[in-house]
Amino acid sequence: MNDQFGVLIIEDDFRIADIHRQFVEKVEGFFVLDRVKTAEEALDFLRTTETEPDLVLLDIYIPDVKGLDLFWQLRTAYHEVDIVIVTAAMEVAIIEATKRGGIFDYLVKPADASRFASTLTRYKRQREFFMSKEVMNQKDIDSLMGVNKLPVTGGASDSLPKGIDPITLEEITYLLAHENVQGITAVELSKKIGTSRSTARRYLEYLVSVKKIRTTLLYGNVGRPERQYILRETYEQNDQNRN
Repeated sequence: MNDQFGVLIIEDDFRIADIHRQFVEKVEGFFVLDRVKTAEEALDFLRTTETEPDLVLLDIYIPDVKGLDLFWQLRTAYHEVDIVIVTAAMEVAIIEATKRGGIFDYLVKPADASRFASTLTRYKRQREFFMSKEVMNQKDIDSLMGVNKLPVTGGASDSLPKGIDPITLEEITYLLAHENVQGITAVELSKKIGTSRSTARRYLEYLVSVKKIRTTLLYGNVGRPERQYILRETYEQNDQNRN
């Protein structure tokens, strides 16, 4: 199973392209194949490369093409390549057209590292899901289409407190539930999802408050013990095993 995903960045501003490169390379399992500034460079790279990208990060405003011309060229000629739009364009017509064209996600500039990490983590999860299956039942398809998302709160996302993003919350809950994490500290989580320690702790404490996870103390050799966060069902299962 492929656990490394190559990314092509199509962005005419070299400073922004470098920021996006840094964002990508912070997420485990992703690497940047190249950065190109024009449609001509992008298409030349795709025609000649020995390693076709898994994912393209595409700006809408590329100087040598109009509108969505490059997007449709990519969609027509490179069916196996997934696309994430990263752009300042916020017109509904553009967003609707790219969604119909099968984009994986749409990020409005300036996108931050946390949002980038969330997108790439979901992309990796979806690719791994596809690669693990030969056929899918309706439950699998519903999960893929977002019909039955992993529940992360007791209510609707619009009832979340300020500073708690539902997408990031879902990623953290998924990580705790499905990636064999027996317990995690705020420092460890911040590294995995590409956020600050305080941001990671805020989400973990929120999950504690809604009784999704609980805390234990992790004692090291020196210093004060750290708070370790663990899913309630995992904690209870471990407790039963000890008894």
